[in-house]
Amino acid sequence: MPLLRTRREILQTAAKFAAVATLSPYLPAIARAARRPVRDFDARDYGAVGDGLTLDTAAIQRAIDEAAAAGGGARVLLRGGKRYLTGALQLKGGIDFHLADDAVLAVSTDPAHFAAGSALGARDAHGLRISGTGTIDGRSSEFMDRFDPVDEWWRPKAFRPRLAVLTGCRDLEVRDLTFSQAPSWTLHLLGCEHVLVDRIQIRNQLDVPNCDGIDPDHCRDVEIRRCHIVCGDDAIVIKSTRAGAAYGPSSHIRVSDCVLETQDSGVKIGTETTQDISDIRFERCEIKNSCRGLCIQLRDEGNVSHIDFRDITFTSRYFSAPWWGRGEAISFTAIPRTPETKIGAIHDVRVTNVTGRAENSVRIDGSAQSRIRDVRFENVAITLDRWTKYPGGVWDNRPTTAASALEPHGTCGYGIRHADTVALENCRLSWGQNRPDYFTHALEADDVTGLTHPGFVGEAAHPERDPAIMIH
Repeated sequence: MPLLRTRREILQTAAKFAAVATLSPYLPAIARAARRPVRDFDARDYGAVGDGLTLDTAAIQRAIDEAAAAGGGARVLLRGGKRYLTGALQLKGGIDFHLADDAVLAVSTDPAHFAAGSALGARDAHGLRISGTGTIDGRSSEFMDRFDPVDEWWRPKAFRPRLAVLTGCRDLEVRDLTFSQAPSWTLHLLGCEHVLVDRIQIRNQLDVPNCDGIDPDHCRDVEIRRCHIVCGDDAIVIKSTRAGAAYGPSSHIRVSDCVLETQDSGVKIGTETTQDISDIRFERCEIKNSCRGLCIQLRDEGNVSHIDFRDITFTSRYFSAPWWGRGEAISFTAIPRTPETKIGAIHDVRVTNVTGRAENSVRIDGSAQSRIRDVRFENVAITLDRWTKYPGGVWDNRPTTAASALEPHGTCGYGIRHADTVALENCRLSWGQNRPDYFTHALEADDVTGLTHPGFVGEAAHPERDPAIMIH
């Protein structure tokens, strides 16, 4: 019996570990979350004042450096009740950079305080953790020059830092923090591997351009979950930028259970696609506002493949002219950036259990240079309506010089061009109360092979004028 009990215990223990492994492939990060720091390095002990007026950069950097030298998961502590003014800080591996309670790390507005272009930087900082319930305040309004009432956004000054640029880091964890008022990109992950971003909040100005939420760029094995993001530009966007080419492709990235609000795309891949981006899943997200709900913009030589969007709700609408995106519900486009660009391909994309309200079409649109293939929509329900003041009847091809930036086009429900093997299974298209003349077919296809639409439900916006389905 003792031997049998031991075997049972072994099996039960193995099952528990298997269950954890099933829940998340990011065990190193989760294991670190359960560890207690060995030693605190309080920034005040190194001369930080925390009055919001005294520049605390040097003191905080000394605490970082000594914590890294001590190792063992030492914690750099910024205590609550303080506002620490800082220029550029360089984080190190093996530490927990911790903003406790209501601590605020406020970005200096003096360009001379930034040897690098970000408030928080790290390079090859393996085992780095950034945590706490405090706030990193980017003070975006103070980096703006003026508000443009015609374009309805802020014009930035010549210098504006990113809040955090973490480069080449492995076993990285960012959790629980609030990032506020980013003047430019908020959290840029460049060439990082084995990353967990959990339960952070981003509270940016909706009318500040380029203040993306989270940008995994040339990254692998990343999980982003339970985040709440408000930002003017793309909320969560996966890239492979040309500057980061040495770090290789982006792959195995999961985004789940996030609430997003933006004046650009809710969840997006591109436009920078200089290397392959594959094995990406966005699931169980609510996109409260956007100019495109789900978006893939291929403009460069990389391939985008094996992408999965599931269990997502969204709202997409027009905004002022400078914002890319003209209210498209879903937009997958493969258009060369320039006439000379050698462009890759989009293939193997799945969209499942997605519901949205939008002012413009679901768009699957390849080009003569790059046909989109193997796309499957299942249980996708879209309602098209118009409720904003901005002019419609266009598709947005930006950024490109190989095609019209804004292409006049009737607003169909599902518009598919230059594509092969596209399935719309049990999909629905409904129209709202406001149906302008340029609202057209429920489904329109042009230069498409292998199109199937079993169980498709939808009529034309103006059935007395247009057929429900138009295939050219």
